[in-house]
Amino acid sequence: MSNLKTTLTGYTGYRGREGHWAFLLHRITGLGVVLFLAIHILDTSFVYFAPQLYDEVLKVYRSTLFGIGEVVLVFCLFYHGVNGIRIAYLDLLAPKAWTIEKTRRSAYLVLVITLVLWVPSAGYMIYNLLRHNFGMFGG
Repeated sequence: MSNLKTTLTGYTGYRGREGHWAFLLHRITGLGVVLFLAIHILDTSFVYFAPQLYDEVLKVYRSTLFGIGEVVLVFCLFYHGVNGIRIAYLDLLAPKAWTIEKTRRSAYLVLVITLVLWVPSAGYMIYNLLRHNFGMFGG
């Protein structure tokens, strides 16, 4: 238990500004993606093992709460992917660019690229959520 406490204290206690926040957000979004994949594999297996249960799971997935969760999941996918490309680039192709200033700029650039990709996607998903779950926009 002390290792977990040390890890959590290190994650929350370090104040490295943009680099630290990029690190934490990368970890959190990665955990979100892994959680989604585990749930997705489990629920897809219901098609074979329990088809009636799969139909019930699909009804739950059409709920508003899961619709909002999907919007968050898409953000996690975009951020984790774009930040992973940034990390791979800096590690493999430009290791001398691991300076504080360049890390700050690249962390902001990752966030901007993520938002440019995510905002239209989130807008479309929220539109469909409002249309199908609440009957708005002629749904």
